[in-house]
Amino acid sequence: MTTPLDTGRYGSAEMRGLFTDPARYAAFIRVEGALAEVQGRHGVIPAAAARAVAAQAAAYTPDLAAVARIEEVSRHEVFAVVQEFAARCGEHGRYVHFGATSSDILDTALALQLDATIRLLRQRLTALMTALSERVGVDGGHEMIGRTHGQHAQPITFGFKLAVFLDQLTRCLERLDELRPRAVMGKMAGAVGTLAGLGPLGPRVQHDVLALLGLPEPRISAQAVARDRVAEFFCWVALTASCLDNLATEIRNLQRTEIGEVAESFAEGDQIGSSAMPHKRNPVRCERVGSLARLLRSLVGPALENVVTWHERDLANSANERFTLPQAGILLDEMLTVMTAVAADLKVRPERMAANLELSRTASISEAVLLALVESGADRLTGYRMVQRASAMAAGGGEARGVEAPGAVGRGAAGRGVPSGGAQVAVGRDVLRALADDPEVTALIPTEELAKFAARPPDTGDSEALTEQTLRHAARALRAGAGAVPGAVAEAAEAAGSDEAENPENRENRENSEEGSR
Repeated sequence: MTTPLDTGRYGSAEMRGLFTDPARYAAFIRVEGALAEVQGRHGVIPAAAARAVAAQAAAYTPDLAAVARIEEVSRHEVFAVVQEFAARCGEHGRYVHFGATSSDILDTALALQLDATIRLLRQRLTALMTALSERVGVDGGHEMIGRTHGQHAQPITFGFKLAVFLDQLTRCLERLDELRPRAVMGKMAGAVGTLAGLGPLGPRVQHDVLALLGLPEPRISAQAVARDRVAEFFCWVALTASCLDNLATEIRNLQRTEIGEVAESFAEGDQIGSSAMPHKRNPVRCERVGSLARLLRSLVGPALENVVTWHERDLANSANERFTLPQAGILLDEMLTVMTAVAADLKVRPERMAANLELSRTASISEAVLLALVESGADRLTGYRMVQRASAMAAGGGEARGVEAPGAVGRGAAGRGVPSGGAQVAVGRDVLRALADDPEVTALIPTEELAKFAARPPDTGDSEALTEQTLRHAARALRAGAGAVPGAVAEAAEAAGSDEAENPENRENRENSEEGSR
């Protein structure tokens, strides 16, 4: 039985390509080539051998069948790949893997893989943030009811609602840029991390190999790169997946038939909503995001378990990482791509927003009335009970007595106050009518003053200003990080040419090494 990852059902071809055996083995040999090149530069191995090994590494395409044959005997994957490659290097093959241990190759190749994964996920995340920002620009001004506990609360704008989710995603972007220098970490420190196998030039060799690959250098490492670094990436994946799930769940809820304020796009004439019910238009893409988020959150457990190791290294992390890292990269890639498409072609229905806003009639101004009662001398709890009592009457359909109010305001179908010219105020399911029928209330707020609340347009507070502020912050985050993750190849040149381009751990290691050689 194949899995959806095997068939290509989820994730982009670019992301899936990072986790194939050929790509992984090519990363192993890229590391071996860099090691030989640097060792030749420092005279650790003959220069001719270094050139030959580096040239073979640059042109390497793995022979999967040959690797499999060697591994069947050796039962050691890295050894099999190295042996297959060393055979291609002829007489110079004996210098392949010189002074290195398997974890040097495995973990440095993992760092290259993780670097490429982060770079691609960052691109996907910025695309979603851009699509969401553009949706705010097109539809953000529509007024709608805000909901707490699933119940009507107070008016907001659609832009305000989306801006809350955009702000979450902005924090996800900022976290990714912050964690990358910690999570992406190579090493070339030998069997237990002391660099003994590389000789007296070990610290220089490690620094230069990692610089050539565009990777940061740890201050210290045992045989394997410490897994708290990798676990931080998995925690970010789970948190980002949950933020996407949050947005997807909101869209699913707003697409409910009884709400109907937004909807995923639907390919009329082609797409099938239900095999049995032709009328169905289901939020299947948002449901997919919610489903995958559940799986991604579960990956945090193994990642945290992998932080624990016996002594300088064990293999307890190895088998599960073969599953979890591809799942994390490919499935989050899928979720980000899907939500970008949903945001870009979201169907927004302002007429339904207006109709739902009208359902609450004047109930949504309950806080404003409460504040007016307090300002008129009522104890806050007493005023609260007055408004609560009127709201219960309105919700239950209890009829308030009609009140003659000169200049009073009736409620039209559109939910806007219209002066009634002294006519009796209509009765029914209306909080203000119930309040006007309560002598305790009218003793503090005259009926004509209560009527003015009905004339007010929906009070969305500072929705517009807060939305604009959030959009500006997101735009700054996008600009600030535009070149934050250029990838290993571009960073190699930066690290080689500038101390300022180095990770702080790199600088500290080099300074300590130079101090010790004096």
